[in-house]
Amino acid sequence: MKIAFGCDPNATELKQALMAKATELGHEVKDFGADDPIYANVAVAVAEAVAAGEYDRGVVVCGTGIGVSIAANKVKGAYCACITDIYQAQRATLSNNANMIAIGAQVVGIKTAEMFLEEYLKHEFDPNSRSRDKVARICEYEGAN
Repeated sequence: MKIAFGCDPNATELKQALMAKATELGHEVKDFGADDPIYANVAVAVAEAVAAGEYDRGVVVCGTGIGVSIAANKVKGAYCACITDIYQAQRATLSNNANMIAIGAQVVGIKTAEMFLEEYLKHEFDPNSRSRDKVARICEYEGAN
């Protein structure tokens, strides 16, 4: 799987650890940077690349994960879940077909975030699941606006 990563300067250490973990798991990674203090810039760049199909998934990191998640979700075709526990990491894909996750570097530790990443990456959305109609409604709404 090809995974795009980006963060603001406050989250560089966590992003680097997550990129290393993804590589260890056999994925191809691309670093979209960490130098811009305006976290929305890197979050949107990652989201655009994921929405365009250049990357299978995206991971964005800031202090809380909230800001990069909001910014990423402004991009049509980007579906970013802000993750704070292992169950959310799993359900981001299984229940919501999220093609991106956001994690807060000041919210969770590196080892915990690595577990979130691993859980998120090992699942695929089942288009025949009971979540099918819920996800379809989100995409329908997005397409109408």
